[in-house]
Amino acid sequence: MRQAITALFLAFILLALLVSESARQQQPQPPPPNQQETQQSQTTIKVPVNVVDVLATVLNRRNKLVPDLTQDDFKLLDENTPQTIRFFSRQSDIPLRIGLLMDTSNSIRDRIKFEQDAAVNFLYTVLRRGKDQAFAMTFDDEPQIVQGFTGDTGMLRDQIVKTRAGGGTAVYDAIYEACAKHLSNPPRPPGDQPDIVRRVMILISDGEDNLSDHTRGEAVEMAQRTGVVIYTISTSIQWVTTTAEKDCRATGTCKYHLTDGDKILQDLAEETGGRSFYPYHVDDLDQSFQDIGDELRNQYQITYNPSNFVPNGKYHRIKLEVPKLNGYQVRARRGYYARPNGVGPVNAPAANPPAAAPQPPK
Repeated sequence: MRQAITALFLAFILLALLVSESARQQQPQPPPPNQQETQQSQTTIKVPVNVVDVLATVLNRRNKLVPDLTQDDFKLLDENTPQTIRFFSRQSDIPLRIGLLMDTSNSIRDRIKFEQDAAVNFLYTVLRRGKDQAFAMTFDDEPQIVQGFTGDTGMLRDQIVKTRAGGGTAVYDAIYEACAKHLSNPPRPPGDQPDIVRRVMILISDGEDNLSDHTRGEAVEMAQRTGVVIYTISTSIQWVTTTAEKDCRATGTCKYHLTDGDKILQDLAEETGGRSFYPYHVDDLDQSFQDIGDELRNQYQITYNPSNFVPNGKYHRIKLEVPKLNGYQVRARRGYYARPNGVGPVNAPAANPPAAAPQPPK
């Protein structure tokens, strides 16, 4: 009798275990950890954060740098819509990363010595050994690096004086390649903030392009997206008057009228927040080079999220002002192309960025 009860009890336990296992198998099981992570990653929604960085230089009525303004002094408009400044800083003594671009096409053959002297003088005036670096690029039919990034002005000078003129002119291709391949990821300085460098381009040319695959709009957009400020030096001496020559040495703007190439150089500089110069002699540029070096190390960085942003690739006009300071001049980029951050200008517009007609200096 006792054996029968024991057998019955064991049978009951076995039946209960079978029912429990069957119920467990019918319940949905969570996927393995790696599968679960895969499913989560597939359903992640990425929202691009669209920010616009603006580097600004402020000059007073005497054309002297104003380095001590605050965020409240600035007013920022995007397509005439007021914007909220999200980040503001005064930046001084920033390491420079400079791209020196020299036009070596046939059209400047008579001014090649001027280009070489201007390039060398700029480097010896602005480049600081141990802190700044530069590379030298020539362009005629196509761009060519003649000296990579270095802080040694002697190495740069040796390559610059070897340049010879010949071929067509591909200005926009040179700007695009210099920004995309070299200034977009320049050598970083050591220290606590290795990513903070100022990207600068010095373009010496007559501004006449006849061979580029890229358009002026594409070149400007690439410079804007990589944070490059372009300074242009015209090699053209058309429309220079001898009476004006004496008065222009301090400013480097010796032109009575601008040629079509000069206007292109002016547009490239103003679109990126730089300046254009129209010298007659290399000596006319001495003070200009010192001014460029000073302003590159005394700028304001302003960042904002456009409230009216639509990622449609359209060009947006930026206007940065200091409304409380009458007569003060703000030099900054004039706009940007509305694309999500991280999206390169693969299908950059063929048209040039809109620009007001430049007025010749008086």
